[in-house]
Amino acid sequence: MSESDSSKLPTEPLKFRVGCVGGGQLGRMMALEAPRLNIDMKFLDGGGGACPSAQVVGGASGDGEARIVKGALYDDDKLRELSKGCDVVTMEIEHVGVGGLAKLEKEGVNVQPSSRVIGIIQDKYAQKEYFLEHNIPLPPYVNLPSIDAIHSAAKQFGLPLMLKGRKGAYDGRGNAVLKDTTPEGISKALSDLGLKEDDLDGALYAEGWINFHCEVAVMVVRSTTGETRAYPATTAIQTDSICRVVLVPARNIPANIRHRCEEIAMKAIDSLGDGATGVFGVELFLAHKDGGGMDVLLNEVAPRPHNTGHYTQDACAVSQFENHLRAVCGLPLGDTNLIVGASAMINVLGAPTGGIEATMKSVNAAMAMPRSVVHWYGKGYRPGRKMGHINITADSHGELDASLAKLLGVEGISEDVLPSDGKIGSSPLVGVIMGSQSDLPTMQDAVNVLRDFGIPYEVDIVSAHRTPEKLMTYSKSAAGRGLQVIIAGAGGAAHLPGMVAAMTPLPVVGVPIKTSTLNGQDSLLSIVQMPRGVPVATVAIGNAMNAGLLAVRSLCASRPDLREKMEDYQLKMKETVDGMSEKLLEQGSDKFLEGMGNKSKSVNV
Repeated sequence: MSESDSSKLPTEPLKFRVGCVGGGQLGRMMALEAPRLNIDMKFLDGGGGACPSAQVVGGASGDGEARIVKGALYDDDKLRELSKGCDVVTMEIEHVGVGGLAKLEKEGVNVQPSSRVIGIIQDKYAQKEYFLEHNIPLPPYVNLPSIDAIHSAAKQFGLPLMLKGRKGAYDGRGNAVLKDTTPEGISKALSDLGLKEDDLDGALYAEGWINFHCEVAVMVVRSTTGETRAYPATTAIQTDSICRVVLVPARNIPANIRHRCEEIAMKAIDSLGDGATGVFGVELFLAHKDGGGMDVLLNEVAPRPHNTGHYTQDACAVSQFENHLRAVCGLPLGDTNLIVGASAMINVLGAPTGGIEATMKSVNAAMAMPRSVVHWYGKGYRPGRKMGHINITADSHGELDASLAKLLGVEGISEDVLPSDGKIGSSPLVGVIMGSQSDLPTMQDAVNVLRDFGIPYEVDIVSAHRTPEKLMTYSKSAAGRGLQVIIAGAGGAAHLPGMVAAMTPLPVVGVPIKTSTLNGQDSLLSIVQMPRGVPVATVAIGNAMNAGLLAVRSLCASRPDLREKMEDYQLKMKETVDGMSEKLLEQGSDKFLEGMGNKSKSVNV
C-alpha cells in the first residue's frame, strides 16, 4: 500500500451498519464475519423471520432496533424499513425488488451493488447481451420469445438445447434440457420450467450445447473505489445443476488458463462500471477448441457471495464474506490468495431418505478428519436442500484426496463427477521418470521410499531422445499439474534430468543409472556438468533410494508432519546402527561375522 493510500485509512475505529436483503445462509455467513470489522447487520427476511441469519444476529441491536425485518424481498416499504439507519444496503440474493432499490437510491440510500447492476444481472438474457457488448467471450445463446423461436434455436444450435429462465433461476431451478422438438418434448421442457406456451415472451432464452472440459468459477471482489481482485480459479462440479463440489486451485488446469479465467472474470465485473461493488460469483466454461487448446467462456454472474467461494472461509486469509463487507463499506480489500496448497468444498444436502440422521453422516465423518471444518446453516431438514458445507484443506491436491474420497462416499457423490483428468489419485506430488523400462529396477527404490512416506507419486517413461515432444509436454506441465519434485533416472549421455530441469521451475533430482559400458560414470558426469542457471541435484550411481529421500526432504520444508516422519526415520537408522555396535562389542568380530554368514580368514604370521 502506498503512502497516499494509507492516508485514506481511518484513524479511529469505524462503526458501520449494513442492511442485507435476504436472510439465508449467505447472509448468516456475512453476519459471522461482521463483528470483527465493527459492523452491525440487519436483514430483510422473506421467510417469516426464522431465517439462518436471525440465529446469529439476535433479535435487536444495541439501540433496540430490530435486526430482522419480516417481509417480501420485492416489497418497497419493507426495503425502506430495512434501509433505516443503515450506512449501506446490500443483498445475499439477486431476486429482489430492483424498482424498490432504485427508489431508495433516489432517496439517498447507499445501495451496493446498485439497482442498475442488479437489474442487468437479474435477467440472464440481458446479462448475456451486456457482456457481449463489452467483448466478454460467451457460449452461443438466443432469446426465445415464442415456440417458433425454440424450433429456430434447435435448427441453429442442434440438440440437445439448454433452455433457461431469464429470471428467478437458482440452485438448479430455471434450467431444462430440450432433447427433441416434438410438441410433447417442448411441452415437458416448458413444464419443468413452470412455463406455458403463451408465457414465453421475456421469460426464456436458450444456450447451445457446449463441449466443455469442465466448469470453472472465480470469485471477484470490487470495492467502491474500483479496486478489483480475484480469488483463485476453482473447478466447480455440478450435479443436477446444483453445486456439489469445489476444488481449488482448479484441478489439473494449467496456470496460464487459470489466470486467463481470473482475468476474464475481473474484466466482466469491471465492465459493469459504477455500482459493481461487493463480491461476484463468476461461472465459466472451459471448452475444447476444434484445433486443440481451450476457450474460456463466461456462463453467468451472481452479484453476491457464491457457493463456489465458500472454500475461502478456511483456505484464504480473508473470506469472500468478509471481503464483501469490506467492499460495500469502502474499506480496503483483503488478501484473496490461498494460504494452503489446496482445498475442497463439499455441499451437504438433505439426504433423500433417512431424514436429518442420514444427512448428518458426512458432518460426523468430517468432524473426525484432520483439516476439516463444518459450516452448518441452521435450516430445517428437507431432501435435497443445502443444509451446510464442509471445507477440507491440505498442502496439495494429492494430499487432499483421501479426505475428499471419504466425504464423496458418505455424501453419495460418485467420483465419476470429477473431471476425467482430475480423478482421485491423479494429483501426484513427485514424478519419477526414466528414459527406458530397463531403468525401472533401479528407480523402484525411489518409488518404495515415496510409498513408505505416504507421498503421492507417478511413474512414467520419458525419453529425451526417443520421445522429445513428450519430454517437453511433461516438463512444462508438471508444476501446473501439482507436481513439486521430479526424480529423473538416465544412463549413458543422461540428458533427461538436465532437459527436464531446463523446462520446469521444479527441483529435479537426477539418478545416474549404471550401464554396461562405463558403469554409470558417464551418466554421473553428464548430470553434474549442467551449465549455470539450470541446477540438477544428483546422487550416487544407482542410488535411487537417496533420490527418493531427497524428494521427501524437499517436501518436508512446508510439512511439519512429514518432517516428523523423516526425523523418526533418522532415529530408526541411528537405533539400528547403535544396536549393531552394541552387538559387535558384546560378541567380538569373529562371532559377529559368523552371525552374518561370514567367516574370518586366518593369516599365518
